[in-house]
Amino acid sequence: MALFGILAAVAVLLETASAASLGVVYTEGGMVEGESIRLGLFRRMDVFKGIPYADMPGRFEKPKRHPGWDGILKAKEYRNRCLQLNLLMNDVRGSEDCLYLNIWVPHGSSVSSNLPVMVWIYGGGFLVGGSMGANFLDNYLYSGQEIADRGDVIVVTLGYRVGSLGFLSTGDADLPGNYGLWDQQAAIAWVHRNIRSFGGNPDNVTIFGESAGGASVSMQTLTPHNKGLFKRAISQSGVALCPWAINKNPRKFAEEVALKVNCPTDEKMAACLKMTDPKVLTMAGTLSLSSSPDSPLVYNLVLSPVVDGDFLPDEPHNLFHNAADIDYLAGVNDMDGHIFTGSDVPSVNSQLVDTPIEDVKRLLASLTKEKGRLGLDNAYSTYTLDWGTNPSRETIKKTVVAIETDYIFLIPTQAALYLHAANATTGRTYSYLFSEPNRLGGITTPFPSWLGADHADDLQYVFGKPFTTPLGYWPRHRDVSKYMIAYWTNFAKTGDPNNGGLSVPVFWPAFTSTGHKFLEIHARMDKGYVGQKLRMREVNFWTSVFPSLPEITSE
Repeated sequence: MALFGILAAVAVLLETASAASLGVVYTEGGMVEGESIRLGLFRRMDVFKGIPYADMPGRFEKPKRHPGWDGILKAKEYRNRCLQLNLLMNDVRGSEDCLYLNIWVPHGSSVSSNLPVMVWIYGGGFLVGGSMGANFLDNYLYSGQEIADRGDVIVVTLGYRVGSLGFLSTGDADLPGNYGLWDQQAAIAWVHRNIRSFGGNPDNVTIFGESAGGASVSMQTLTPHNKGLFKRAISQSGVALCPWAINKNPRKFAEEVALKVNCPTDEKMAACLKMTDPKVLTMAGTLSLSSSPDSPLVYNLVLSPVVDGDFLPDEPHNLFHNAADIDYLAGVNDMDGHIFTGSDVPSVNSQLVDTPIEDVKRLLASLTKEKGRLGLDNAYSTYTLDWGTNPSRETIKKTVVAIETDYIFLIPTQAALYLHAANATTGRTYSYLFSEPNRLGGITTPFPSWLGADHADDLQYVFGKPFTTPLGYWPRHRDVSKYMIAYWTNFAKTGDPNNGGLSVPVFWPAFTSTGHKFLEIHARMDKGYVGQKLRMREVNFWTSVFPSLPEITSE
């Protein structure tokens, strides 16, 4: 009998020990109740899905505060993504009622308090995307569970308007644009005001994102509207200086959309667009995805943020003083441009067909066209310096990928790191290159065996997929994931990726205006993975040689 009593007492003790949960949480809009899940003997997690951070947005208007609700809001289901094109671009999905966020809160034996907070902004070319990401066997790409559990941080993911409804702009006060950026900003402000009730520290918020999300993060650090709302930021494969991140001539595309939906292109255009069916508007915002070396895909991404004099009061490169106190970590994947190259120069993906040197020249000519022949000659000599007299098929293909990786992602990211470090007062700067090879590269797939890390390859590791779907990965992939979660969450806690409770494989030195050090992230890291002056020759070409060449006045 005594034994039974002891066992019963132990059972009660374990149940109380593992019953740490927030229960019903009070927020500014009302009470919310999430789901409590058990992760282990002394670990639980509260998950809240679909909390509104703003009211349903008015068309082409900034978001407004949510009026609130009565009773307890059951926050247990993801809400619709914002209205957007489907993947085939022949229909739409989602809803205009989409300004919701999701929260993951980890607990040990007692309820957490004062945890660091990480707010995720998804990518998708400002055209598509959702706060839960792609779904595989009910395992959503952007589930915050692994990061929150392993790193002991709160993770928040948010929805924001994309496509025509998020970024269409007439370039003036009629339709100023940047609605999707204002949505992100409203969500960040909501987190700052409410996260304490969920056990988070409002004075230790990190925003992070990838691709268009990385560029969005960069813009959130540069806008004057975010003072004091977050402390740190991480941009993966995208910054405000990327050639696709700012549309310099939004009026042209707005007129194209207006003509497609039978609106005038004069002073009545904005009023007409506001009254047009949102699905029709979204379909009209489709982009041409056909491309060639002469008209690269990067120039087709025109539904993007604009310098509106409000959210972005000036060109991004002039706004880095606003990020002086923000710790900033940014980097790219070593073959980020491959996804674009496969469309622009399809022969790069063929194991058997040569990529003509002529295609290399055509691609460079279109990327340097404002400088004419001089731009092309300088670019060509920069990229073929190590070719020798008879470059191999693989060398030429890799060069094409390197050109687009540099132009679209790497050079702008390096420029942003230089500007951040040069303007920083208390903010620290960190640079990385992610080089874990793509899992599909090989003889039997459409991708070449030499393929490094393609665009978006980093996401699965940051979100811990090798742990949640272990059968799809090798042990080395779990190593990469462990390293990235450690660096990312340490940085979120302390502003230093090396310190914060999780051990890391290699010390990651800060990037300074004199040192330019970076970390290469890979499964088998040792101190040989710390480098300096990443792609110095190409950075020098694009940031100083190329801009100093004279512009051509006419063809």
